[in-house]
Amino acid sequence: MSLREITADDIESLAVGAWVLGTGGGGNPYLPLLNMRALYREGHRVQLIDASELADNDWIGTVANMGAPLVGQERLTDSLTLARAVSVMEEHVGRRFRALMSMEIGGANGVRPLMAAAHLKRPVVDSDTMGRAYPEAQMTSVSVGGLTPYPLSAVDVRGLESIVKKVPSWKWAERVARKICVEYGSVAATCQPPRTGAEVKKWGIHGTTTKAIAIGRAVREAQRKHDDPIAAILSVEPGKLLYRGKVIDVARRTTEGFLRGVVRFDGLDDWRGSTMAINFQNEWIVALRDENPIAMTPDLICVLDSVSGEAVGSETIRYGQRVTVIALPPPPVFLSPKGLEYVGPRAFGYDLDFRSVFST
Repeated sequence: MSLREITADDIESLAVGAWVLGTGGGGNPYLPLLNMRALYREGHRVQLIDASELADNDWIGTVANMGAPLVGQERLTDSLTLARAVSVMEEHVGRRFRALMSMEIGGANGVRPLMAAAHLKRPVVDSDTMGRAYPEAQMTSVSVGGLTPYPLSAVDVRGLESIVKKVPSWKWAERVARKICVEYGSVAATCQPPRTGAEVKKWGIHGTTTKAIAIGRAVREAQRKHDDPIAAILSVEPGKLLYRGKVIDVARRTTEGFLRGVVRFDGLDDWRGSTMAINFQNEWIVALRDENPIAMTPDLICVLDSVSGEAVGSETIRYGQRVTVIALPPPPVFLSPKGLEYVGPRAFGYDLDFRSVFST
């Protein structure tokens, strides 16, 4: 079985690239990055495994933090708590996981499985179930595939531990787990419903850890050479430049375990005289230029610092920032009718038919 060691430099790039793929959410990877730096200094190492290398009957643990990104800045990420969420699930199902996997490659959740894997000595699968970040548990490729939505473990650093044993649907899994998360203080370490190797191979979104590392490496190399980091991203990903501007207003609130709101921009350079607004629920959901929708989920809307090329999150974006907005194409699984039912604009309450940036 082929395993590749993830180097310390890979992790630095992963944090940058996962933040871009986070589309504003998934949590800022900086704190998980600090955790990984410390774990590597202590001698821990993590290996990456391709999904094709899994046996059909392997069991895979899917790891993520759940909650509002703004709260995640105040309640620091803890690697042992993430590992405990995995162990609680293994104890519940009576099986040992062959490997761990990201629920979402976007943001901090793209790094967090490595934190648990470092303690548990398991490889991390080069796949996830979103190809980005989304705010709700049913917004995954495995949900589109109709796979079992339970059990789920939720763990808190204070010793609180819960198992969602059985629910009738993915939306119920989200509702119940979200209530637990809110009671925990709007942040919880989770191990999502276990998957078999066969399920991961069929329904996983593959190569996403490698993809995030490649994006991050391109940004970091451009920064070192004083090149345009936005152009560097678009050289490794088939994206589209949508807008450049500065932030003129941010309205956000934490409610029901989500960060919701809208950010408004005034155009710069070729976009001078044009405004943009982006609505978010943890992630950037719908972008409107001059009040007309121009980009929407499941296309990835990425707000980037115009100088550094690094992503700007919905919890950190602030007045006066100069930003560039790009779009990246979504995983094909979310472009199906069932995929759009789960992650299209109507899934977030917007009366819009999905129109891709990449179809014009």
